Amino acid sequence: MRRVTLKSLGVMVVALFAVGIMSSAALAAVNVKSLPKATFSGDTVNVTGGNFSGLGNIEAVANLTVTGEATYTCTNQGGNQAPGQNPVPAQPGSSGPVGLGNSDHNGRGTITNLTAKVTAPSPDPTAQQVGCGGGGSNNWTVALNTLTATAAHLEIRQPAGGSLIFCRNYTLGGPETGTAC
Repeated sequence: MRRVTLKSLGVMVVALFAVGIMSSAALAAVNVKSLPKATFSGDTVNVTGGNFSGLGNIEAVANLTVTGEATYTCTNQGGNQAPGQNPVPAQPGSSGPVGLGNSDHNGRGTITNLTAKVTAPSPDPTAQQVGCGGGGSNNWTVALNTLTATAAHLEIRQPAGGSLIFCRNYTLGGPETGTAC
């Protein structure tokens, strides 16, 4: 029977610690081969073209969230219409988690297409909130005019929902490759 000495136990602890450090370093070695690009179109944002390596065999998951604004048309009791003066925040949207396919592609993952869109606020805003005329009168009805996505946020996590490994912010009219978070 073999006896475990304090010295051999110490060597095992150091070895396990080294393996843990190397595993953490492996996750940190994610390489961006091409940055994802965002395209804004009305209420929708599409992100495509991200290509990553060094992800290992644990599935990486991307999620795109978008925010924006809604504009309204005001109609008075006489049937006359006027644009609302105050855009209001739209309901944010999300692509939901989408796997990058790296677990079966030798640690390489790609964003082929992530789509998210904003939706109309709920409940409908009041005439005062959208800036109908008449000094705050409630004698106006409001109807949705436009929904516009104005910003998007991309996160890639690994394992699913865990460690953040990539993050990018995009804005309407900004660079299509966005900016680092």
